[in-house]
Amino acid sequence: MNEKVVLAYSGGLDTTVIIPWLKENYNYDVIAVCVDVGQGKETDGLEEKALKTGASKYYLVDCKEEFVKECVYPMIKADAVYEGKYLLGTSIARPIITQKLVEIALKEGAVAICHGATGKGNDQVRFELTVKALAPELKIIAPWRIWDIQSREDEIEYLEKRNIEVPMKKGDTYSRDRNLWHISHEGLELEDPAQEPKYDSLLHMSVTPEKAPDTPEYVELEFVKGEAVKLNGKEYTPAAMVEKLNEIGGKNAIGIIDIVEDRVVGMKSRGVYETPGGTILYAAHKELEYLCLDKETQSFKSIVSNKFAEAVYAGQWFTPLREAMSAFIDSTQQTVTGTVKLKLYKGNIIPAGAESKYSLYNESLASFTTGELYNHKDAEGFINLFGLPLKVNALVKKLNKEN
Repeated sequence: MNEKVVLAYSGGLDTTVIIPWLKENYNYDVIAVCVDVGQGKETDGLEEKALKTGASKYYLVDCKEEFVKECVYPMIKADAVYEGKYLLGTSIARPIITQKLVEIALKEGAVAICHGATGKGNDQVRFELTVKALAPELKIIAPWRIWDIQSREDEIEYLEKRNIEVPMKKGDTYSRDRNLWHISHEGLELEDPAQEPKYDSLLHMSVTPEKAPDTPEYVELEFVKGEAVKLNGKEYTPAAMVEKLNEIGGKNAIGIIDIVEDRVVGMKSRGVYETPGGTILYAAHKELEYLCLDKETQSFKSIVSNKFAEAVYAGQWFTPLREAMSAFIDSTQQTVTGTVKLKLYKGNIIPAGAESKYSLYNESLASFTTGELYNHKDAEGFINLFGLPLKVNALVKKLNKEN
């Protein structure tokens, strides 16, 4: 009986080549596993394609709700944004995809997990760190670091020689990754940071601001402990919430970014990412935090947010540090409950009001009208103490200058 390997299978060019390559070079029984995190129609017909290509078995694991609830929502609560722009669309999906691969590998008694990530990318790190964290006894096979194939043209030639249908056209060389949270685009003109993206042919989930409606659209989001539960008064599951906001945000040109980012492996890369629904959720959640979190908590949380984003980007989800950060973040979210209204207009998100029973905003304190909680005379003593280091520094400078 042949040993088994579990392949992270998408049905794209790389994984189509990998199935016959594994059989020819390792004599493995290949179990193709597609983890559905919202790729949409990309999962259609994959079982037939995988088996026809040489896989011995196929799994389709639907974990869209788990993906949003257990991965995306914790990331929103953390306000995690990588390098000030990237909402971590590809990054956040990799740990749960690999977790499901590991579960099936252990169930099937497989000896290895195989992925199609390249030796230049981030995904190899994310896949392999997760395997090491969850099942260190499993071997990892990364064909792009082993085989002699150097390009997509080589892959197409490999399949044609074996009379295997090529799952792409030769001229379609954008590299894309899609899930419920976002879609990324890399390659072609995007490899030159000096070139403007060809948005009209590039975008899949969104429109450009020029094509967005000429009238604004309002959305109202209700949160409970940092998690969105209602949109415009209607309750949605986490996955359905993201899906609906993608529709609304996409038609209003929300969440399109063009970024040159620092990869884990040391190089810079350029891509265009669409995250319409996610951008709305981040904006609404942050508006509510402004209302409900005190100054010191917000200040420290911003440090944690940055570290959380770096951990997600690097595939460090199943780590003690990430779990500890999530515990801290969850503690900050106990009062992040309330309603936020936003105005969407041609790529812009404009705050239109927020309210919460835990709001720290006090009209008596904030108003220009003197209230019971604030005595203007108290400010004088505060300023004297707060400014004391400045006063001492100035006196020392003056004394030394005179001498």
